[in-house]
Amino acid sequence: MPKAKLQSKPQNIYAVVGSDEAEVKRIAAELAEKLTPPGLGDFGLEVIDGCADNAEQAASRIRSAIEALQTLPFMGGSKLVWLKNANFLGDNAIGRAASVQLALDELSEIINADLGNDVTFLFSATEADKRRSFYKALTKRAEVQVIDRLDSNRSGWEEEAGEIVRGRANKLKLQFDDDALELFVLLTGGDTRQIDNELDKIDIFLGQDRQVTSEYVRELVPLSRAGVIFELGNALAVRDLERALKLVRRLLDQGETAIGILLVAILPTIRNLLLAKDLMEHHRLQRPHAPFTFISAINRLPASATEHLPRKKDGSINGYALGIAAQNAHRFETRQLIEAMQTCLEANLKLVTSQLDHELILTEIVVKLLGQQV
Repeated sequence: MPKAKLQSKPQNIYAVVGSDEAEVKRIAAELAEKLTPPGLGDFGLEVIDGCADNAEQAASRIRSAIEALQTLPFMGGSKLVWLKNANFLGDNAIGRAASVQLALDELSEIINADLGNDVTFLFSATEADKRRSFYKALTKRAEVQVIDRLDSNRSGWEEEAGEIVRGRANKLKLQFDDDALELFVLLTGGDTRQIDNELDKIDIFLGQDRQVTSEYVRELVPLSRAGVIFELGNALAVRDLERALKLVRRLLDQGETAIGILLVAILPTIRNLLLAKDLMEHHRLQRPHAPFTFISAINRLPASATEHLPRKKDGSINGYALGIAAQNAHRFETRQLIEAMQTCLEANLKLVTSQLDHELILTEIVVKLLGQQV
């Protein structure tokens, strides 16, 4: 599950906000069920839809929530007021509107006051600008859960996403092979909605058999552009010539340019294999059983040994890609990888300066790398 930052407050005010829309909705719904007074039916829960089409509608929904909070529960009981799926707390046109800001100021006054013991307030929103005064009021008075999407540009996201998948798979009693889990994580990209959808699909497909293999993942989880690129790199790394050539053809059929396939899929794979093999040979690193163990090994090296490694946008080492390469680097001689890098350079020049068939150029690289004859 995405990391939730919890701020406990002794109040009957709760908030669930964040960029992971599917998780925010799921957690808020579970919390609403828990907080709704039992035995009162519709009288114990008042829901106001906070997803507004414009500023006027948003201000109206906020004031409806204020009215509900100020209305006594039916026959002296208790109730939950849920302002649900709000879309006016983010940095957008609706959220910036003066009428919405004024209505939120009024709501802030309500939650800053004592709601009493009979009324509980739940607020959920899929976007939250933390600079807004209303958000600050929430953090002071409410028990707030912040549920944000995983950032795939951040180092270590794959491991966190893997834990999410394992946790949800365990609830379905699905057992992933290590390779299948890595592939599933990369194809779903840490998106919790897609993770749930694809796990449900696998659950139905497998029936009594609960073991998830890479073959099942490839068959059932749709290959996005990023997925095909990953699979091409994987096919090259494990020396699967037939699959690599099929994936090159698939990318070309999808409209990808040959130069793009070369620079985004083929060249990075060869470079990572060479870098991983060099690290393993010069620093006596063992072949890892999983990419994460190689990341740990890299992190223990001195800075001078890793300063040449490729970095992500946040400046951290792209250790996961190197970990995958390290699992397969034993399949290649260093000489082969150096020659493959030179072949990529020559292919780059051919693609931009000659009229040769682009698929033929890419096929030549793949065949040379895998040590086969055309």
